[in-house]
Amino acid sequence: GRSVTDRWADGEPSGVWGSTLPRLQALDGLVANLECCVSDGGTRWPDKVYYFRSDPDFAMPALEAAGASFVSLANNHILDFREPALRDTRMHLRDAAIAHAGAGTDRDAALDPAVFEAGELTVAAFGLTDQAAAFAATQAGPGTAFATLDPRLPATRSLVEGILERARSHDPDLVVASLHWGANWETEPRRVHERFGRWLVDRGVDVVHGHSAHVLQGVEVYRGRPIVYDAGDFVDDYVDYVDRQGVHNKRSALFELVVRDGDLDELFVEPTAIVDEAATLADSDVAEWVRETVAERSAAFGTDVERVAGGLSIPLGSE
Repeated sequence: GRSVTDRWADGEPSGVWGSTLPRLQALDGLVANLECCVSDGGTRWPDKVYYFRSDPDFAMPALEAAGASFVSLANNHILDFREPALRDTRMHLRDAAIAHAGAGTDRDAALDPAVFEAGELTVAAFGLTDQAAAFAATQAGPGTAFATLDPRLPATRSLVEGILERARSHDPDLVVASLHWGANWETEPRRVHERFGRWLVDRGVDVVHGHSAHVLQGVEVYRGRPIVYDAGDFVDDYVDYVDRQGVHNKRSALFELVVRDGDLDELFVEPTAIVDEAATLADSDVAEWVRETVAERSAAFGTDVERVAGGLSIPLGSE
């Protein structure tokens, strides 16, 4: 949205992926958080500071060019232009055959997991958020899959069990939880989110895909499953908060889950950077910062991190 769509709307939409495009296109599946609505309509939600709306003529060709398999809509910007823009977003994604979850016409629809194929694997994915309670879908009204992401709460446990039951009905090979949780600019996850991520794995989730802080946080391997507490921003137009405790929101990574013979084998972390509203493979200095940062922030969880050509390898698979 915002100046990202301004930068690319009159050009080649796939340019937004910069030098990462061949890497994205080579993947069997691509999961992302879509933190904007895709629409040219709707009216602004009142009293917000930031509004993210992307031109469908740019956003959809861009997502298709990257081979997007699934996007989560459970975030605090999908309703920036209210229900008509949310409806447009879901329509455009449906027409492009891009699976999506995390927001819908009512609470039941927002909680419904999506299913897609990644290579030979069937993947079920769902989205949840604890941000922007005003956007929460209701029994009869549109909005996001909002919940307090705390496994100690009976209501949260019941809600997630219901989602997982629906997901399991599709007999998936992998279950992915895409979670928009926590405050901006935090470099460490909150303890409640650590508990929630581990509880999800205990309940059968294979991958926890976290986002919201706009900066990289650590990766935990719990029972052989990766919990990416925050993947940072792959593309944004925020200023670089280099002076804000050095969080570097323009520096992130592509997190590639490697599955061999049906088993989770490793998480490959390839450094990226945002340059001129485009994703790029990071140069040597930025790549080194990403490697050091991910390794340092993952060390708090006892995560084994190996330096390999092009990035980091985090072994998976054993409980």
